[in-house]
Amino acid sequence: MVGLVVGPFTPGYVADRHQIQLLADVGVVLLLFEVGIELDLRTLRREPLGIVAATCLQVALGVAIGMVLLSAFGVVPLGGATLALAAALSSSVVVINITRSRRRTTDLATERALVVWAVLQDIMTLVAAAVLTVLLFPGSDGGAATVAKLIAFVALVGAVHTFAVPRVLRAVRAEGDTFLISTVAIALSTAALGSVIFAVPIALAAFVAGLALSTRPEAAEARREVLPFRDLFAVMFFVGVGTLVDPASLPANILWLAIAIGLVVLKVGLVAALARVFHIPARPLQLGVGLGQLGEVSFVVLGLGVSAGVVTSGQFAAFLSAAVLTIAISAVSVRLFPRTRQHADAIGSA
Repeated sequence: MVGLVVGPFTPGYVADRHQIQLLADVGVVLLLFEVGIELDLRTLRREPLGIVAATCLQVALGVAIGMVLLSAFGVVPLGGATLALAAALSSSVVVINITRSRRRTTDLATERALVVWAVLQDIMTLVAAAVLTVLLFPGSDGGAATVAKLIAFVALVGAVHTFAVPRVLRAVRAEGDTFLISTVAIALSTAALGSVIFAVPIALAAFVAGLALSTRPEAAEARREVLPFRDLFAVMFFVGVGTLVDPASLPANILWLAIAIGLVVLKVGLVAALARVFHIPARPLQLGVGLGQLGEVSFVVLGLGVSAGVVTSGQFAAFLSAAVLTIAISAVSVRLFPRTRQHADAIGSA
């Protein structure tokens, strides 16, 4: 709401959108870096195998069903794949805030499933974005180059964050301020390297950096140091999204807005159904509602479609508006579920 009020499309004060977007990018980088650290890759072996299969099926079915539905409205296959993929992905920013909210009613199992599901979607996006680039730009070597750059970036980050970064952090561990500055600098510089040199979306580059560091003993301390700054700057992500929304464009694109929201509702249903089928230890409907929004990686996918000319400006505006609405609805609705006995006992003991 603040972003909408200070944006260029509403009367009154207009904030510098470039500065807001810069702060928002910093917030997303720190948040996904911290999410990557929190999800130790070794712990995935202890996660139920069903959640990996369920996440892959949810994205695949969401894209397939979405393409069929969008084709009925005259959308070309590649455009349908782009829009459907954007709707099938959720926001790690929102999910983390849901699981950290003081008003949350989720139990520990549901919170873990929310984070793991959202992170697995982010991992899938690394592959999906590369494949989509190849399909959208078949007449050049841009697609093959994108895949090669992605592989090279992952390999480089894996090597550096396994050998060099831990030594740096160990060397400055006793210096509180220096350790904090070093941790934030590692997150930002890795994201910048991925974005500028390897053409990897900045949010996904930060996520890869966190994953690479997650297996090291220094990761837990680095995560604790980043948390306060992550919370501060992540707020700017939501403000930045609000400044992009033009309320005057909604009447002309109301159909696409309804379609975008419909695809998100489809995702909620798929998540809940697959959670039951694969016996995910979580509350299925609350899990679906918690993942029921478009997120930051959806904008990356939509941007590819706009650049390739398969997504129109009206469709982009409608999906952007849907992101704002679904983020708000999801964040509020997920708290409307009753607390479990386990959650109530935990609050009482605290």
